[in-house]
Amino acid sequence: MEKMDRRVRKTRALLLQGLVKMLETHDIQDISVKELTELVDINRGTFYLHYDDIYDMLHKIEDEMFLEFNEIMEQKPVITNSLASQGPLLEFFRFLDRNRDLAKVMIGPHGDLAFVNRLKDQIEKRTLQVLESAQSDANYEYLCSFIITGCVGVVETWLKESDPQSPEEMAEILGTMLLRQLNFAPGPA
Repeated sequence: MEKMDRRVRKTRALLLQGLVKMLETHDIQDISVKELTELVDINRGTFYLHYDDIYDMLHKIEDEMFLEFNEIMEQKPVITNSLASQGPLLEFFRFLDRNRDLAKVMIGPHGDLAFVNRLKDQIEKRTLQVLESAQSDANYEYLCSFIITGCVGVVETWLKESDPQSPEEMAEILGTMLLRQLNFAPGPA
């Protein structure tokens, strides 16, 4: 059974690598099972043991990513003078770094808009939790929109860099930007 699990993991990893490579230059609707399986040298029948089609594969990969992402976003932030010193923001960038190739193509020009929208939804949920006290502010909706779009833009820029900064540096950069924008003055840690 363990051998089978290892083979399944290896097969899925090969298919994922192939899909990522193809998404660098192709839109998802232009990728066929035949092309993908030829690229990674796997039988088409083997592909169909794991997925119904390319879209099913993409959705299952996204679901797996968002399971881990949701766990990170559910962590309670530790409020200090730096949002990045620990907790969800740092873990968010570590998560993206571990999944860099996939995240880069998903957010890129041939990526999946549904992935970007799910990412925005998760950031929005987190933003709403953090900004509960500001909900009475007349500009609250604009502030939320600004934060969500800004966070996704920072992530997209970071993923495109050929020599990216570390997750720790990115968490510090984004944390500082968010604190400045929110005019947040936390109490002593």
